Amino acid sequence: MIYSSNQENALKTKLLQLECHFTWSFNKEDTDLDDLKERLEEQVQLNLGKDRGIVCSYNQLAYVKHLEDFNEEAEKYLEKAEELAKTTNEHEFEELIIVTYGNFAWLYYHMGKLTKAQSYLEKLEDIFKKFPNKASRYSVLLPAVYGEKGWSYLKYSKKYYERAKECFKKALEEEPNETEWNAGYAIVLYRIESFEIEGVCADDSTALKQLRHALKLHPENTQIMVLLGLKLGEYKQNEEALKLVEQALKLSPDNPHVTRYVAKFFRKHGSLDKSLELLMKALEHTPNSGFLHHQISLCYKRKIFKLKGQKKQFQDSTEINKLVRMCIFHLEKVTKQKPSFYYAQLDLASMYAESRSNKKAEDLFEEILKMPNIKSENLQAFYLYYGDFQMYHNRSESLAVQCYKDGLKIQNNNPEQIRCYRKLKNIAERRIAKNSKDGEAYGILGFAHQMNNERLEAIECYENAILHDPGNDEYLSALCDL
Repeated sequence: MIYSSNQENALKTKLLQLECHFTWSFNKEDTDLDDLKERLEEQVQLNLGKDRGIVCSYNQLAYVKHLEDFNEEAEKYLEKAEELAKTTNEHEFEELIIVTYGNFAWLYYHMGKLTKAQSYLEKLEDIFKKFPNKASRYSVLLPAVYGEKGWSYLKYSKKYYERAKECFKKALEEEPNETEWNAGYAIVLYRIESFEIEGVCADDSTALKQLRHALKLHPENTQIMVLLGLKLGEYKQNEEALKLVEQALKLSPDNPHVTRYVAKFFRKHGSLDKSLELLMKALEHTPNSGFLHHQISLCYKRKIFKLKGQKKQFQDSTEINKLVRMCIFHLEKVTKQKPSFYYAQLDLASMYAESRSNKKAEDLFEEILKMPNIKSENLQAFYLYYGDFQMYHNRSESLAVQCYKDGLKIQNNNPEQIRCYRKLKNIAERRIAKNSKDGEAYGILGFAHQMNNERLEAIECYENAILHDPGNDEYLSALCDL
């Protein structure tokens, strides 16, 4: 059938009313598609989320393939989703297939197969008639749809966590005791709180409350169990935390996701050898996991700085060099698999510097700065890492100060911003302690306070800077602005 422009427009109007990945406003630039694809394929391989979870993963994989312009491969994933959904009972099938059929309709529209797109709209209309209280003419907002939408946002990018939270909340309004929506809500709250700079006290932590509630509803959910352990560890409730992570590991010894979180717990609590043992075991199941290689490198990195923090006579340079080589090995694995893994690239450049390969480090820092579409928070991290490189390896305090200043100018309210502030503050205070008439040091300290919204402290520092360096217009200008 040949569609007129009016008929095609009418078809698209109906498609826009559907609830599926094509209408959920995903921005291609907000995620690393290769990384997302790898994580989704891993979830299918490990059968995470059982049939419902696999159907959701197939749906999202189909959308990723569409974004990559591989529509035939996208079609195959949707066929797999439909086939698997048919193995459930009739009521579950009708709820589960809504997003899949919506994706089918949109995919065929983009492929120019308008008759097929129309046929899936008709299939959806037949399903919607069975949910008269939930459906508009062309879409239905059942808890199952809200839930899949929430999981899709959660997996896509941290930028979508707030959207995911709202989806799970809406699903829970309809089904307050549904274990899957409670788990999703707990996970997204945990992740959102992990980005809080100041941290949230235990009594005010909605994530802690929801993790406990989700585990109460589903005591065998080992992912929730280990996340609750990690959260309790943040609040120094270590005895209960340790019991939970050990129980999670006992119940799911071969689930690499649980193993990763348990390893993270031990790393955060200083048990680096135990963490490494678990990560190496998980690597046997998923040897190409960039996440695992990076976590292993973080353990080696912490071991390196722990040894370097000892007094000179207790430092073992041979052991340090061995750890640096191991750290570089795993970071090179990560960056080869995931060239866009920004923080792994920064860690690798830093480790090259630790191995005294300053030229190699400098070259990599230059490559990192040229990476396309660098986000502001990534650029801030770059200035922090590059500042450390200049400070501790090139012995250039002036270049380090400029880097930390550039990092602090980016107001993201994240850990890198705080670290840039502290680096500048420490440099300035050390210099002032040596020479109370160091005008430049007062200027650095004034800048740090100014960027940190500490107005009175900044004014005092700039006044001292002008007193000891009266010809500097930069300090006078900053003082006038304040």
